[in-house]
Amino acid sequence: MADYDLLVIGSGPGGYVAAFRAAQLGMKTALVEKDATLGGTCLNVGCIPSKALLHSTEIFHIVKERGEAHGIKTGKLSSDIPALMKRKDEVVKQLNGGVAQLAKARKVEVLQGLGSLEGEGKVKVKGDDGEKTVSADHIIIATGSVPVELPFMKFDGKTIVSSTEAIAFDKIPGKLVVVGAGAIGLELGSVWARLGSEVTVVELLPQIAGAVDKDVAKMAERFFKKQGMAFELGAKVTGVAKEGKKTFLTAEKGDKELKFEADKILVAVGRKATTAGLTPDKAGVELDDRGRVKIDDHFRTSAKGIYAIGDVVAGPMLAHKAEEEAVACVELIAGKGGHCNYDVIPNVIYTEPEIACVGIGEDKAKEDKLEVNVGKFPFAANGRAIAVDATDGFVKIIADKKTDRILGAQIIGHGASELVAAIVTHMEYGGSAEDLGRTIHAHPTMSEAMKEAGLAVSKSAIHSM
Repeated sequence: MADYDLLVIGSGPGGYVAAFRAAQLGMKTALVEKDATLGGTCLNVGCIPSKALLHSTEIFHIVKERGEAHGIKTGKLSSDIPALMKRKDEVVKQLNGGVAQLAKARKVEVLQGLGSLEGEGKVKVKGDDGEKTVSADHIIIATGSVPVELPFMKFDGKTIVSSTEAIAFDKIPGKLVVVGAGAIGLELGSVWARLGSEVTVVELLPQIAGAVDKDVAKMAERFFKKQGMAFELGAKVTGVAKEGKKTFLTAEKGDKELKFEADKILVAVGRKATTAGLTPDKAGVELDDRGRVKIDDHFRTSAKGIYAIGDVVAGPMLAHKAEEEAVACVELIAGKGGHCNYDVIPNVIYTEPEIACVGIGEDKAKEDKLEVNVGKFPFAANGRAIAVDATDGFVKIIADKKTDRILGAQIIGHGASELVAAIVTHMEYGGSAEDLGRTIHAHPTMSEAMKEAGLAVSKSAIHSM
């Protein structure tokens, strides 16, 4: 008999959720983690710490820039970076403890060490106290991803850094150059810009936040510039140059050479699947040309009894995508009808204002020659938004012209990450723009902008022309 019914390699959002769901279904489960704490990149050096910093610096920015207008007088305002980092670390520590407590309560055995595949049903765990080989009827690979490193700009952890270092600077960089205007670059760029760093974002594409519609991207860029961030779009980074004691990021735009002085260079050009130490070849697990584990539509790899989920497989590298795949994969293993609906996975950039989208955007619909109707409603016409000083942005609903079914949505505005969930819910059951527009929303709330955008699809919005 095998030691476990299920063994999961990696304890990020995908891994620990898979282990917990398996335990709920009565499986004897083990969770292998190479790091000292559970939670993976997301909890320890990604989603959670970055959101803690975003929140803290947003408070600082609001008091500094808008406090007086709200009748709040503070005198000279200053930041305390050690205190900022301490709070961030306390948030992470609390959640680390929470995951560990849940694992214990659910009787999930945690095996600390690097997990490697050793053939059918066997995993070697190499930890600080030696190594051992365990067996399982089913194995889930959930080893996640790591930051992409530019070949001509290797991370040194001091000047050229990844997001891991950028959430833990011990002082505010005088000049921070960010390579990449995606979620990570924009979020961490805004954190340090709020605290006084001179931030320049260099992006190869002609717009920031490449996955969103042009109107959203243009509006976001305008807002971020107001917050002190500078952008150089359509520029190809070429390397790093030293001139005396100064460091410069070099780039080219057409036939023009560019130089950006930098105390820190944050490379935020994406992440890549990691199978470091996993030895997938020993178990016959095939990888694709991008180093991701190949799976079928039931998360099965090319090796019997071995599955894979999350960032290590194809698809958007999002914690909530990994979590949904985890539950679906385990339920399929248990003979249930597990399923992950990839058409309704929301994507969020947690800046201020936030940017959230789901499904097909207006630009993509036009590109694919889909017949759609679009409803748009500005937060400037929303009573709650005016009351809480959050009028930046809008909600946009894209619906099929014939059926009125919601195909997608894009939101730029305060709390967009929370608002988008209601649209995802309507899309999950195939709801229409009219369904959204006729759903009662409390007044006054920011969420009423979604109701109005749903009504605007049929030109029936009440509070806008």
